[in-house]
Amino acid sequence: MPDIHRSDIFAPAPSPVTLDRREGPYGEVVLRERGDDFEIIANGCFLMDTSDGRSERLLIDAALAALPPGRTAPSVLIGGLGVGFSLVRAAAEPKWGRIVVAEREQAIVDWHLRGPLGSISGAALADPRTGILTTDLVEYLRTTTDRYDALCLDIDNGPDWTVTEDNTGLYSPAGLADCRERLTPGGVLAVWSAQPSADFEQALRNAGFDGVRTEEVSVARGVPDVVHLALRTT
Repeated sequence: MPDIHRSDIFAPAPSPVTLDRREGPYGEVVLRERGDDFEIIANGCFLMDTSDGRSERLLIDAALAALPPGRTAPSVLIGGLGVGFSLVRAAAEPKWGRIVVAEREQAIVDWHLRGPLGSISGAALADPRTGILTTDLVEYLRTTTDRYDALCLDIDNGPDWTVTEDNTGLYSPAGLADCRERLTPGGVLAVWSAQPSADFEQALRNAGFDGVRTEEVSVARGVPDVVHLALRTT
């Protein structure tokens, strides 16, 4: 473990620099650079940054581990491109087959395809298994007939703290029913959250999911980030 000096503890954090600011159909989205890290801000609410990424990678790893043994080239839908950590993790795993990302913010897609976030996700986006859908995840789940072996969803700060009111539909009984319908039998739903939620665990059970459990990732301050996991067994 590296030595931590008092000067490090009290050193002021670098000021953020705004790289791009867009007004879209869901409000304002901003890309900022703070020191060596990038941050995404949606409607004035901090969404995510590149300082860690362990829980975003866990979202993918836990879903893969929960799939039935012997499933060949499982498909995965990643809800939310964000800073790209979940996509990069999926593309780095040869066991995954088709990898689809649903991202409703065109600005975020642009920052990856033609902007600074491409330094993180460039190789994953070039992977022939990867496809990007610039669409609202909730609407896509409601209307598509596609099915996936895993849904790895990270579109806001979790079921108890949504960034926009539209996202609450994902965690409703109807939204969870859509998630279940989009999974193949034996498929896995994995949902990222900035805090644990016993109410959401019960909502998953009420929606007909089995094997509901929560995996935690500790953070420097505050409650842990978590991944809620649930199975469609039939």
